[in-house]
Amino acid sequence: MSKVAQYLQEHLVGEVMTSVDARRYFATDSSIFSLPPALVVYPRSENDVRKTARFTWQLAERGRVIPMTSRGSGTDQTGAALGTGIVIVFPAHMHRILELDTKANTVTVEPGINYGKLQQTLHTHHRFLPPFPASMEYSTVGGAVANNASGEKSVKYGDTRNFVTSLRVVLANGEVIETSRLSKRDLNKKLGLASFEGEIYRQLDTLLEENKPLVSKTLRNVTRNNAGYHLIDVLRGDGSFDLTPLFLGSQGTLGIITEISLDTEAYNPSTTLLLASFDSLEQTQAAVLALRALPDVPSAIELVDGHLLDLVQARNPNLLREVMPQPFPTAVLLVEFDNANERSLKRAVRRANKIFEQYASSLHTETDPERQNNFWKIRQASSTLLANNEGHDRAVPLIDDATIPPDQIKNYMQAVYALLEKNNLPIAVWGHAGDGTFRVQPALNLSLVGDRQTAFRLMDEYYKLVISLGGTVSGERNDGRLRAPYAELQYGPEVTALFRKVKQIFDPYGTLNPGVKVGVSLDDIRALVRPDYSLDHLYDHLPRS
Repeated sequence: MSKVAQYLQEHLVGEVMTSVDARRYFATDSSIFSLPPALVVYPRSENDVRKTARFTWQLAERGRVIPMTSRGSGTDQTGAALGTGIVIVFPAHMHRILELDTKANTVTVEPGINYGKLQQTLHTHHRFLPPFPASMEYSTVGGAVANNASGEKSVKYGDTRNFVTSLRVVLANGEVIETSRLSKRDLNKKLGLASFEGEIYRQLDTLLEENKPLVSKTLRNVTRNNAGYHLIDVLRGDGSFDLTPLFLGSQGTLGIITEISLDTEAYNPSTTLLLASFDSLEQTQAAVLALRALPDVPSAIELVDGHLLDLVQARNPNLLREVMPQPFPTAVLLVEFDNANERSLKRAVRRANKIFEQYASSLHTETDPERQNNFWKIRQASSTLLANNEGHDRAVPLIDDATIPPDQIKNYMQAVYALLEKNNLPIAVWGHAGDGTFRVQPALNLSLVGDRQTAFRLMDEYYKLVISLGGTVSGERNDGRLRAPYAELQYGPEVTALFRKVKQIFDPYGTLNPGVKVGVSLDDIRALVRPDYSLDHLYDHLPRS
């Protein structure tokens, strides 16, 4: 590999590293896996990425496959930011805002830009990107696009796919393409290209036309779904065609994104926050469904269950002392409205109050930003669980991403409680109740064989449960290596075979992040589990979920 590193360093402007400590650092992300790369590339421009891809393509043509893995800040919890070959690290150099159009309300950025810093810039122009993930302050926009991230505001605004308008992408052979919605006429031009781009359009167009019934089977009755590839919106009924939604959530397995153009929304910092407590899961679910049915949907509907509050109380009793008195309720909802029009805002809050009068046991309303932050500590209390460092047990991201229909919240939570109790694990559930997206991170010691066996048994039972409720195994954080083995359980063999064909079209030699999203077995990932799992590289920021 030293010759490969030497060649790349001679031809790239950016740096190439093969040192043991660099490879050790990039052997882990926020997942439970460890996979050291052969070398690390810090590209300074799209041209560096293009040259790297072209070189690996030429090697693959001669029978030597060296994978490429794109990486942001390493917050991925599915192992998608890990690879055995070349890890391409974007935040070092490719982190600029390329264009901020205040008239069109759009922004174009490089993938390595910190999401939180971009958000701060947008705030100064009274705009924002609503689908920000909980990890916004320490993750990249490129990572959010690769995972099609969403967050607390997505119940109103949707996920990242709703905001990306176009991309620049380096293909497996080093060609650079731009994606956007093409008319039927423009698509015909693409189909006539004598390039790899043209070949991709031809093969994909044929595949989608011939498999429309299978493509329709990828739809789930959930608010968001990142399992497999998003084929449903590539070819529309009017004949228009767009590769953008396909790259969104593809985790670097179809191409390497080097430029992202996004729409933004008007930002209103003056919000109203409602804190409601509930005595039963039935009442909680009824309130969520009623809130979702409002003419003005809340900008956030977040849930924390009483079990999580009990755990936080045991570990950090001062955190909730002045915010949530004991005994804790069965569940708490934090509901936010951000309507810019004051009359509309007050009307929405009144309607929500009527819902809570029917279902909630207590209700607090707050408009003061400082006191709102105090209330949000309840939702952010999950950080206490994630960062707990007592003993050898860690809250591990095994079953941390699933979306179920909101009318299944009660059934879901009861079943999760039973699953954790059966395995003698602490119970705690939290998440985006308005979307039906929930977090569960059981405390395990992965250095113990028994706990690793428990981990894989939990995954099997949990994902079967989610699918039985009509949910998706990858609601918000994508498949990666962790959930890719469950794609066939969710979709069946025909649809997963279709996903593999899509991957083959874009990546015929298997150089683009192999072992992620498709063609992954449980045996493949068992061997990658790291016994010393921790989030030590995130403690500068405090892990969020």
